[in-house]
Amino acid sequence: MVKKEPIVLPADTSDAEDFDVTAEAMDRGQRARLIRKVRSGLGLSQADFAERFRVPVGTLRDWEQARATAPDFAVAYVRVIQAAPELVMKTLAA
Repeated sequence: MVKKEPIVLPADTSDAEDFDVTAEAMDRGQRARLIRKVRSGLGLSQADFAERFRVPVGTLRDWEQARATAPDFAVAYVRVIQAAPELVMKTLAA
């Protein structure tokens, strides 16, 4: 028996290209948005952010494009970067 994820946002029946969204997909999308907003808020490209904060650029791209779900520790790290980017950079340089 295949367990199906519950649908949290059903497809718009008037839009032939729309689709149902699961709780997992919604969470992945929200994490992607947070990471993108923090990076762009710092005015950094993906490559610059990845280098500065020691995140593999391919991983960052996967997270931002919601191809992979950023794990809880990564979301926490991004929130710390958002709150104190200079402190994080200084700590990484030590």
